[in-house]
Amino acid sequence: MPPAASVMNPVDMIASAGADHFRKAVEILLRAEEVDALIALYIDVALAEPKAIAEGITAGMTAARKRRGASKPVYASVMASATPTRPIGIDGERVPNFAFPETPARVLSKVAAYAEWRNQPAGMVPDFDDIQPNAARSLCRTVLHERGAGWLSSEKVLNILAAFAVPQPPSHVCRAADEAATTAADFGFPVAVKLASSRIVHKTEVAGVHLNLENETAVRLAFAAIHDRLAKENQLDAMDGVLVQPMISEGVELMVGVTQDPSFGPLLAFGLGGIHVEILRDVCFRVTPITDLDAKEMVRSIRGYRLLEGYRGHPPADIPAIEELLLRIARLVEEIPEISELDLNPVFALPPGKGCLVIDARIRVEPHGR
Repeated sequence: MPPAASVMNPVDMIASAGADHFRKAVEILLRAEEVDALIALYIDVALAEPKAIAEGITAGMTAARKRRGASKPVYASVMASATPTRPIGIDGERVPNFAFPETPARVLSKVAAYAEWRNQPAGMVPDFDDIQPNAARSLCRTVLHERGAGWLSSEKVLNILAAFAVPQPPSHVCRAADEAATTAADFGFPVAVKLASSRIVHKTEVAGVHLNLENETAVRLAFAAIHDRLAKENQLDAMDGVLVQPMISEGVELMVGVTQDPSFGPLLAFGLGGIHVEILRDVCFRVTPITDLDAKEMVRSIRGYRLLEGYRGHPPADIPAIEELLLRIARLVEEIPEISELDLNPVFALPPGKGCLVIDARIRVEPHGR
């Protein structure tokens, strides 16, 4: 090489390099044990013919393939101002020749990541002996037959999650203020009272969530407030009652969701919950079914994973319980293809050994294949 050239990584052959320089450089680099892949870049500055440069790259590959480097990938970006030379290839081997030099680097990055993924252990899709898929499937199909597509009622959502042993706090749908007060007393105060409706999806938009209620009077007032608000907005017929739950005071808020992708089917989402999912959008996705390794990877791939490990005095979360929840939800949507959308938000991840709890959930069903 000329004295001004650099033989580090990358090899900079300077603008005066010709076809023979490219031939020798390609051959030497492909034969070098410390090189795993090669990207050959050339920008036409009218000092050499792009076609000759492409032939030099091909000749170097031919020599290297006969010796070492037979399996090393080669990418190129021969940028010609007039007539681009593409593709480049030898003996039936096609070398991708990209218009811009950034592209082959990105492609090689994707190939390397895919190879790393392929080389992982296969993982296992666990079975659960405490689930009742037939009962949940029958419930969804009955709703579709009787009412058609739409969001399920709070009671049916609770039943479906229970059929797959998804952890939930004690919850009960109450249709009168006295029933809600009695249920709250049985659960123990403080409690949360939330609108139960299969038609109103976002309860907070109609002041349908009342938290930290300390006595029966507060529960009755919360029921009345929800009732009166919906009556004022002519939506009282959308009220199925209220959902009463004990308050959960600890844990990290997470979300788990499922949507149907037209190409891949159920797509499982996981990330920080509450308002964080809307503001930070710290969410990862996987196509179901997922393995135990997929669940571990999902939990650890979000930026908020540091919160789950314990951060600045906050206790760590029960990570194995979160992983199991993801596996159960993935199994749920695989068993019941009529579920077109599922949203668990928030899910409270409790300290190690205490599990996690789904605090709020909604499920939409549609005829399968729609």
